[in-house]
Order: sequence, then structure tokens, then C-alpha cells
Amino acid sequence: MATPGTQSTAPADTTNLAERIRQALARLTTQQKIALAIAVAATVALLVASSTWIKQADYRVLFSNISERDGGSIIAALEQMNTPYRFNDTGTAILVPGSKVHEIRLRLASQGLPKGGGVGFELMENQKFGTSQFAEQVNYQRGLEGELARTIQSIGAVQAARVHLAIPKPTVFVREEQRPSASVMLNLYPGRTLDPSQIAGIQNLVSASVPNLAATSVTLIDQSGAMLSQLKSKLMDAGLDPVQIKYVQEVEANAIKRVEDILTPIVGKDNARVQIAADVDFSQNEQTAESHRPNTTPPDVAIRSQQTSESASATPSAQGVPGALTNQPPVPATAPITQPPVPAAGQAAGPVPGQINAAGVQGAIASLGQPINTRKDSTINYEVDKTIRHTKQSMGTIKRLSAAVVINHRKDAKGVMKPLSDTEIKQIGDLVKEAMGYSKERGDTVSVANAAFTAVEKNEASLPLWKDPDLLATLKEVFKYAAIAGILAYLILKVIRPLVQTMLQPPPQTARTLGGNINIIDDEGEGGTATSAVGFDHKLGEVRTLAQQDPKTVANIIKNWTNANAG
Repeated sequence: MATPGTQSTAPADTTNLAERIRQALARLTTQQKIALAIAVAATVALLVASSTWIKQADYRVLFSNISERDGGSIIAALEQMNTPYRFNDTGTAILVPGSKVHEIRLRLASQGLPKGGGVGFELMENQKFGTSQFAEQVNYQRGLEGELARTIQSIGAVQAARVHLAIPKPTVFVREEQRPSASVMLNLYPGRTLDPSQIAGIQNLVSASVPNLAATSVTLIDQSGAMLSQLKSKLMDAGLDPVQIKYVQEVEANAIKRVEDILTPIVGKDNARVQIAADVDFSQNEQTAESHRPNTTPPDVAIRSQQTSESASATPSAQGVPGALTNQPPVPATAPITQPPVPAAGQAAGPVPGQINAAGVQGAIASLGQPINTRKDSTINYEVDKTIRHTKQSMGTIKRLSAAVVINHRKDAKGVMKPLSDTEIKQIGDLVKEAMGYSKERGDTVSVANAAFTAVEKNEASLPLWKDPDLLATLKEVFKYAAIAGILAYLILKVIRPLVQTMLQPPPQTARTLGGNINIIDDEGEGGTATSAVGFDHKLGEVRTLAQQDPKTVANIIKNWTNANAG
């Protein structure tokens, strides 16, 4: 057995990894070994869990707010397709991996899922033999109601719809005949509404699908019980056409945008408030006018027709003794009728005294006999100056525009808010007139005011930042990653790292006494004597320092010496 003076340690076999690990673990106490095992296991578990969680598929909503029957059918179909699914916290939605949402929806749609709690004409596909006429009529009505509900649900603002038809039995008596009616229950998406034109469209859709059903007999209500069809009828009865109202709003919006676009570079963004009211005339007039003007201007006289007639007759006086000879015609004249004299040069042509020239009768008055009758008729028809004008006035004519503009005070070089000058306000007013299409004949008005804007107070009704669902979801994810990183850092830096350092540090030098001299034994067990180059005092100081730094090791060495001496 080796004595303290001759004790030595065999060098560790560096090639044997297991032996080195065993020697390293031998330097730890039992509690340190347990702590190291727990820390390593926890670290590995956290790393594996984090890797699995990060690689886990992102689940998204497949369908929400569906009936229990549809939910069961959808789950059964997902199990047949071997598709994993989950439910949300409230159990009102089915979640599937985000990368397969659209594919699964298309597959389920090919199977007719979800049915939306209603059935359509597929009821007529599986008719049993011997079904009564009443059952067939009921199935047909159920199928028609389901098809109408599905069609109405295709509208963007409608989340769900139910249709109830009241179709009376046909009768041969006209007095007892009843008209059909319909009721439609609409479940709208949160924040969505239907305008009157959409309400009228749903009524016409239902009325056109049922024979002899008038649009006024279709009643619409929403999920809160509000009468939508009554709202529509009130608007129509008041003469407010939704299309006309929308047109007026578009005219006002376009005018406001033009004014804001031209004022923003001058006064800055959010420093001008513009409101424009448009008075639009939607009346449609047709006018036909026929006007006549006198046709008396000599250069422009238009003659349609002209007719002139002249006649002359001369009866010779009776001559001779009354009797048979008196009634005889006169004998021919012995002298021919002389022609009227030709007027000399420079003399105007005109009637010759003692001569007659009318209606083809020409000659001396004395030779023609008495009395002489002449007649001249002249008829001239002029064209009538007539103008026919047909005027049709188009709808949507702007009768008047009224604009009100408020400009904020402007900051000077020192940052002080000061009002605008009259010249600047006038320039702004002129720009507003040009931008809005101002017309003095139409009676348009423009009012421009300059005032300091009041700071807009924060809306208390807005959702607080700490209640924002998106922010909470982001913070939740960040907290998860931070918690995992903090736990891993604590285990590695505070538990595993100190223990590993304890395992890997070189074994402390051991001291022993021999013959009153103190020797220092190195890692290989090779020591020096008191006659070595290092003096006794220096070695004694090293032993004291070692005893202060690692008293446990020194105590174990002394214990081993005691046991060796006892043996």
C-alpha cells in the first residue's frame, strides 16, 4: 500500500472518452449531478417543443356560425379526407391548416356542404313511390324556399336568409281567390346595411319566382326585427328615387373633391373644409311649338301661286224703226278698226283717250258701242312662314350649387396662428368658383370663411390600444418566444454552464507532508522535494492558498492520509 510519502496517481487515459466523462462527473456531488440531469432534460424538452410549435401549421377558419347538422357533416367529411381540424375557443368555428383552407372549401362545396340549414330542389330527387300530392306540394314549396334563400345569401351584405312562402290553394271561384305572399328574414353581417335599391331587388326576385306574387306582398325584416320593406315603401312614396339620390351625392362629391384638390397645395392638408349642396332638377319636359311670322319683306316674299283674270264686254245701242228690222244684227263696219297709235320715243305707254284695251277687246269706244263692261280679278297666294320646334329637356339638370368653405388660420415664421388677409380669401374664393363650375346666371353661391380650427378630441368610444385584438395576438406570440428564450438562457447560463465548468476544470493540486518537508504533487503525480528550486516558504504559501480556495479538497486529502496511516 502506498504511503503518503510515496503516493502517486496514475495518469488518466485520454483516449478513453467514457473514462474522461466518468472522471468529470466524479468531480460533481450528488446534488450537482441531479441538477445537471434535470437542466439538460428541460433544455432538450424546450428545444423539441419549440421546434414542433414553430413548425406547426397555422390553423385558419374554415366555416363559422354554422348549424349543428352542417357542422357534423363537415367534420365527417374532414375525417374521411384525413384532414386535421380544430375548434376555436367559443366552439363556433371549425379551423383547418391555413394552406388547405381553399382546397377543403372547394371539396366540401362539391359535396353540397354546408347546406346553410336549408334544403333546395334536391328534395325532389329522392321521391318515394306512392307519395301523396300534398307531400309533393309541400316538398316543392320547401325546395323553392331553400333555393330562394340560397340565392339571397349570395348578396354580399347578407350572411343568412330564410324565406317563407304562403301559397294558397287554387280555386275556380274568383271571389274566393287569394293572392300569395312571402316573408323574408335576413341576417346581415355586422356593420352592413341594405340600400333601398337592394331591398327592391330582393322583393322583385322573390315575386318573380312565385306565380301571381306581387312585389308589394313580399315582407322583409332583418335580424333585429326592423321592417326593411316598409322603409323602402316610405322612400318610394316620398318620391325619393335611390338612383337620383345617389346621382346627387356623386355630383356633390365630385365638386367637393375638385375644390379640395385645388386648395390642399395652398392651405395644406386638413386645413380646409368644403361642403357643396346641389339642387338637381329631375323633371323631364317635352315641348312642341309652332310659330308663324308675316311674309311681307319685299326681298324675301315667297309666292306660292298667282291668278289674274280680266273681262270686257260692249253692247251696241239699238238703231232704226222699231220692228222686225230692229232685231236684225248690225251690218259689218265699212271701215276697219284702227290700231292704237304707237307712242313716240320717250313717251310712256298708256291708255289712249277714246280707246279701250281690255280682255282682248281693243278699239275706239265710239265704234264699240255703249255700255262697255270691264272686269279684272287678281289672286296671289303667299307661302306661310311656319316654324315647328320640338324640345326635350334631359333629366338631372343642375339648377343651383351652394358651396361653403372654411379655411384654417395659417402659421407664420414664429409658429403663431394668424388669419388670412382679405386678398388671400378673395383669391381662394375665385379658385373655388372656377373649380366647382360657378354660374352667376344659375344663381350659384359661394361662401368662404377663415377661422381657427378646434383641436379634435380623441374619441373615447374608440377601442383602447391594450384591447386591440391584433396587438394582443402579436404580444401573445412575442411573450411565448421570449418566455422560451428566457428559460433556455437561465438553464444554460445559470445551471448547465457552472456545472460544466466544474467538470472541465483541472484537478486541484494535492499536498502531503514527508519528513517535515512539504511537497506539491502535480496532475501526473510527479512532485518535487524540499531541495527543489522553489523554496520552502513559497511552497508553504501555495498550500495555504489552496486550502483557502478549496478546503474540501484539502480535507479529502488529509482524510485519505489518515485512512492510509490507519491501515
